[in-house]
Amino acid sequence: MTSHWYVFRSKPREETAAWHYLLSQDVTCFYPRVGVKPVNPRARKVKPYFPGYLFVHCDLDQLGNNAFCWMPHSLGLVRFGGLPAVTSVAETDREKLFDFQPGDDVLVKDGPFTGCRAIFDSRLSGQDRVCVLLQMLNDQREVPVELVMGQISKE
Repeated sequence: MTSHWYVFRSKPREETAAWHYLLSQDVTCFYPRVGVKPVNPRARKVKPYFPGYLFVHCDLDQLGNNAFCWMPHSLGLVRFGGLPAVTSVAETDREKLFDFQPGDDVLVKDGPFTGCRAIFDSRLSGQDRVCVLLQMLNDQREVPVELVMGQISKE
């Protein structure tokens, strides 16, 4: 059994529906999303980090080379030279996220809090967002701050 991560293309704006369908078919998926503050309050507050793409982990020899071509909400797998493109991005990001445990000391390496030390608190829904606790100036309390996983690193 040789399982790999592949890049799955969804139809435009149907990433979430494709993700739910893939999960219902017991396909391991990585669907990174990011929280946004839309101008229109009725607009989606969570959007795909890579619009039109998800990552799937499977054994194509067992599942079939065209298994994703005819699925609802699907445009198939990304292919190069007719062969499905194998990627390791999803595995790398998932491993980074699961490396952090509550209470770990972290360093903020990007954004408005660059250079600040914090304490990892929790993973948030969407798999690519985290909550860290920052100590504010001379105050003794720690303030929870939501960040993108890529903005922190272990000290």
